[in-house]
Amino acid sequence: MSDRRRIPRPSIPDSGGSEPADDEIEQGKRLIRVADDKGLSLAERIANRFYLMSWKTPIHGRRLKGKYPLKLLAVPDDEIPGDPKAGQAIRAGYFLFRGLKQPVGTLTFERMTMIPAFADYLHSFAWLRDLASAATREQGAPIAEAVLRKWLEVHSDTPSEPAWRADNAGWRLLFWSAHAPFILSSSDLVYRSLVLNCIARTARHLDRGADKAPLGLPRLVAWGGIVAASMLLPGGAARKIFGEAGLKRALENAVHGDGGIVSRSPVDQLEAIMLLAMVRAVYDVRREQVPPFITEALGRMVPALLGLSHGDGGLGSWQGAGAIDPATIEAVVRASRVRARPLRQASDWGYQRLVAGATIVQVDAAPPPVARLADAGCASTTAIEISDGPQRLIVNCGGAALSGAWMPDGLAQALRTTAAHSTLVLDDSNSTALLPDGTLGRGVTEVELHRQEQESGSRIEISHDGYVRRMGYVHRRLLLVSSDGKEIRGEDMLTPASRRRKPAKLPAQLRFHLAPGVEPTATADGMGALLRIDLGAIWQFRANMGKLTIEESLWVDSEGRPHESRQLVITAEALPGGSTVGWLFKRVG
Repeated sequence: MSDRRRIPRPSIPDSGGSEPADDEIEQGKRLIRVADDKGLSLAERIANRFYLMSWKTPIHGRRLKGKYPLKLLAVPDDEIPGDPKAGQAIRAGYFLFRGLKQPVGTLTFERMTMIPAFADYLHSFAWLRDLASAATREQGAPIAEAVLRKWLEVHSDTPSEPAWRADNAGWRLLFWSAHAPFILSSSDLVYRSLVLNCIARTARHLDRGADKAPLGLPRLVAWGGIVAASMLLPGGAARKIFGEAGLKRALENAVHGDGGIVSRSPVDQLEAIMLLAMVRAVYDVRREQVPPFITEALGRMVPALLGLSHGDGGLGSWQGAGAIDPATIEAVVRASRVRARPLRQASDWGYQRLVAGATIVQVDAAPPPVARLADAGCASTTAIEISDGPQRLIVNCGGAALSGAWMPDGLAQALRTTAAHSTLVLDDSNSTALLPDGTLGRGVTEVELHRQEQESGSRIEISHDGYVRRMGYVHRRLLLVSSDGKEIRGEDMLTPASRRRKPAKLPAQLRFHLAPGVEPTATADGMGALLRIDLGAIWQFRANMGKLTIEESLWVDSEGRPHESRQLVITAEALPGGSTVGWLFKRVG
């Protein structure tokens, strides 16, 4: 199932470019966001509410009953290291999550007042990985057992959200099994029996509800937990067949043919790869054959993820993600056991990668994700990011999905706007509306893409209709990257939409957010700037019209912490007969 319909155009083989790759470049494509994208309907919300209420009924309770397992059949390896800083904090007596602290001693699972993402971190027991990175079993087991006893007192008998939400339950099965020595080392047989029985009950709960989880990563995690449980609990042969069929179906619905996840989120993409790597570790420890569909999915998803990597090895800031650090990417890719070059073109996922010399340009070349598939979707169509070797030059602000101590709700909402991305903003409006309830509204429904690779360099042209209905203008962006990567030319065009009344004159702003460490100096004529990269090269920026100013901006790191930065802002006008702003980034030293 795809959230966009594509209409392919005749393609030509890749005739050049400085980065050899196995993926073919498709010359033209049209991506369409479904017209009825309004999130969950009222009927769907009511049905989901009744489903959650059914968890408290005796019928659901009877469904969770079954044989008490005496042990886990194996303990899979968790090949992805945790955060030692967070692990040391747990040993010191408090959980640390994006700058927020929760003392272990005063933690109660009955009344959790922290932000939802922090609560999910605790309910999923993802913190076991962090603890394991900073403690031996002897050091960490007493802490983990004490927290788990608190959780079991509240949640072992009756399922409730968010503790038993499908994705939290799926992750919990995987982390409990991978870090079983931390939670099952006790000599208290009653406690051990309660933990093992809760693992079995969680698996039965997911058997009933995995397909009711939201499409995308949550459903993948739910089915991944079922598959893991089928091989780690006795008598799981039938569940294994059931679980593999469900996981395969969930992958088909969640991942595009080019390997990108339907939410368009790099964070979701990373976690989906991590999930499959953890599931495969279960197959390995049980010495069973990994189904081909898992291997094939990883073979598509890893290159797509790497397609959003910059010269420093970290990811670009897209669809609410911060700039995920290189060490995390390296660890997850290593655990996937996939060796692949970055994908240059993931048209269904919606990203284009242009590489020449040491220069990497990333482009958002698709409509925003469907509202029901994304929690922090951004109005970022046609935005770009640029890096020069290990240094980033042009970025997006990013981080809208990383709520925490440094990310209040108001700032997170602002980071989803078109103005928080390196692209054109017309009349101070978003290309796709951001609704008060946090979902994406009307705006970009159709994106046209044309790309060519030649010996002289790369050429890409994108257009979208996000401003057509409200203002009567089509936004087109043309990018030309020279073969040596030292020149990036662009044109942003606003043209009257056909079959629309004549649009009015409107203000337009072209924004390029600079990475931290890039120091801009405006030229005397107000049409350009010198950009000095800290410990790196000097780039020159020029515009052929409008007025250039240098303004404050910010950039969010992988922990959700904002850093001060600057941005180049070209102020121009959209004219009823059409207007064009040309610009150039040139490496001069």
